[in-house]
Amino acid sequence: MRLVVTGAGGMLGCDVLRVAARAGHDVTALTRAELDVTDAAATTGAITRAAPDVVVNCAAWTDVDGAEAQEAAALAVNGTGAGNVAVAAGLGGATVVQVSTDYVFDGAKRTPYVESDATGPVGAYGRTKLAGERAVAAAGGRHAIVRTAWLFGRGGPNFVDTMLRLGRERDEVSVVTDQIGSPTWTGDLARALVSIAERETTGILHAAGSGSCSWFDFAREIFALTGVDCTVKATTTEAFPRPAPRPPWSVLGTERTDVPVLPSWQAGLSGYLTELSGRAAGDQAAAPPGAAQTTTTNGARA
Repeated sequence: MRLVVTGAGGMLGCDVLRVAARAGHDVTALTRAELDVTDAAATTGAITRAAPDVVVNCAAWTDVDGAEAQEAAALAVNGTGAGNVAVAAGLGGATVVQVSTDYVFDGAKRTPYVESDATGPVGAYGRTKLAGERAVAAAGGRHAIVRTAWLFGRGGPNFVDTMLRLGRERDEVSVVTDQIGSPTWTGDLARALVSIAERETTGILHAAGSGSCSWFDFAREIFALTGVDCTVKATTTEAFPRPAPRPPWSVLGTERTDVPVLPSWQAGLSGYLTELSGRAAGDQAAAPPGAAQTTTTNGARA
């Protein structure tokens, strides 16, 4: 299968590249520097030249708080850009796999959101991602819209790395208990996206780490698995205000039988931490004789 990955330099895009290459697919990587998806002509040209069977669109504006102040800029990427990718894919008869988000929901529900649930984003980021879903569908070609949640992985800022850094710097951290979701390791999601591409699954799909937890629970599990001696104190969203509103409940489930089931969020966290440990060991093994053996995470010294 010939596969194009847009946003290939990002946290998710990097993992999709690795998974697809290991599966033996012919992969073309298009990073943000190589392709601005807001440029319709450039997007059509790049995808047409690659002649893919499937395009996995990982290009996205992911700064949730920044989108609140710069919604037009976020919409250009998440909405118009997603439509440009879908149109370009359709011109060559390719399927597009569009990555979307739990933030298209309002968080008022208390059971897992499934694909047929009504959308109703509460912030700019969710609105722009929902616009992208609609633009992809309106393009008229074969498409899969894959909603996911609470991503963490290497190659980009994420909650796990932030907690590990803060755990080294502080004796305690405060984390909210009243936002509940499904943490998802990009390594697991990448395998699901490649599987969806291989099976030519279409329509709206939910794919996130199985189970649910609060950010508070997630932080405690991170420290428990890594042996970091840092106390996690409970706080609330009201006491920890951010520019963008967050849905208080954004657990994703599925009503479909043809959707890849991801491992539990705990298993995903364990897999990511194992990956981090392997990278650290590799960095130390590659150091020249006499070099200081210092493990780094996100540029912070351990």
